[in-house]
Amino acid sequence: MFNKILIANRGEIALRVIRACKEMGIRSVAVHSTADADAMHVRMADESVCIGPPSSMQSYLSIPNIISACEITGAEAIHPGYGFLSENANFVQIVQDHGLTFIGPTADHINMMGDKITAKDTMKRLGVPCVPGSLGGVATIEEAHAVSAEMGFPVIVKATAGGGGRGMKVAKTVDDLDEAFSTARSESKAAFGNDEVYIEKYLTLPRHIEIQVFGDGKGRAVHLGERDCSLQRRHQKVLEECPSPAIDAETRARIGKTCADAVAAINYAGAGTIEFLYENDEFYFIEMNTRLQVEHPVTEAVFGVDLVREQILVASGEPMSFVQEELAPNGHSIECRINAEKLPEFRPSPGKISQFHAPGGLGVRMDSHLYDGYKIPPYYDSLIAKLIVHAPDRASAIARLRRALGEMIVDGIDTTTPLHNALLQEPDILSGDYDIHWLEKWLETYS
Repeated sequence: MFNKILIANRGEIALRVIRACKEMGIRSVAVHSTADADAMHVRMADESVCIGPPSSMQSYLSIPNIISACEITGAEAIHPGYGFLSENANFVQIVQDHGLTFIGPTADHINMMGDKITAKDTMKRLGVPCVPGSLGGVATIEEAHAVSAEMGFPVIVKATAGGGGRGMKVAKTVDDLDEAFSTARSESKAAFGNDEVYIEKYLTLPRHIEIQVFGDGKGRAVHLGERDCSLQRRHQKVLEECPSPAIDAETRARIGKTCADAVAAINYAGAGTIEFLYENDEFYFIEMNTRLQVEHPVTEAVFGVDLVREQILVASGEPMSFVQEELAPNGHSIECRINAEKLPEFRPSPGKISQFHAPGGLGVRMDSHLYDGYKIPPYYDSLIAKLIVHAPDRASAIARLRRALGEMIVDGIDTTTPLHNALLQEPDILSGDYDIHWLEKWLETYS
């Protein structure tokens, strides 16, 4: 087992990993930019190292600075959290070249799933159902028209190196294709340094369903059910729940086994999420995230596991602490992402927290790095808290979430809390009858 782990991240996810380390008796090292010198993860860690100025490129994305922090502190392993360098295969290789352990999958697996075309081909080979689409990258507009005509409109043009909704454009008709193709390529080039795109059939009313998998890197893997992440704005998740109100136990077991078998076949190590579009009782693979997800707490609540602890165990060479037969879902969990944003424009709202109170009580969890007097810097993602509830059933979870939202106090800035309060009054949300387009349409009338 490791003696000391460096967390190459910030905010609530850095705190999440630090807490797991403390419970396991492992010393933790926080890294931070100058803008985060007073951040809670810096206060909570056993040691801290400043790795650069506010710019992410010069701090949290600076591989030499992070490696140097390990050498200075004697950390043996690095936990990447999510975002930043968590899915950077080059970083993983450099970590290993320096005799350190990366708490996550191998560089080969990150490369395999980081390229959307390779990932899709791999999943097809492993028996995972995929969305109909081009066989590889589409290089010219003439080829784009030919591929789209064959599968029929609407279609979606996607960056092969994409993520987070960037480099994705929908063409509802043939007249939309030229602009969608050129815009997706230019966005991809700007965001990822790679303008290669591919084309898939655009499903009209799907849900976004993702399967949590976990492998030991030695040919054994399990699944921990599904999360429904269909409530999205501009491809960014807003609210997630486990289990999905649209999936029954038989379907869950079937797709879960398919995913677990697939990652076992490639000797995948650690946590991963296989994401699908789900429509008319059919699953269509869209991508695999080779890291811990923002919404992992809902899975932890329903299955009673600590996914970060398991990541650390497997990375240190220990076996997983559970087998598939021991993983039975219990109750229902929902997570609200609370962002520092001003509604209805969703404009970033950094600033000083004059008062913060986290809700509590049975079945309530608040993952946040806020505290009274904390100054939210303007340089990073606007996520400031995740409010997670767990209850025996979905109706009880919604009631508990309403109560918890009412208890939460975040003064001094604007947040998206009013949005969640409004959503929990909507009949479609209460019944679970929504898809990935529902929120965007609803927001057109929200004010």
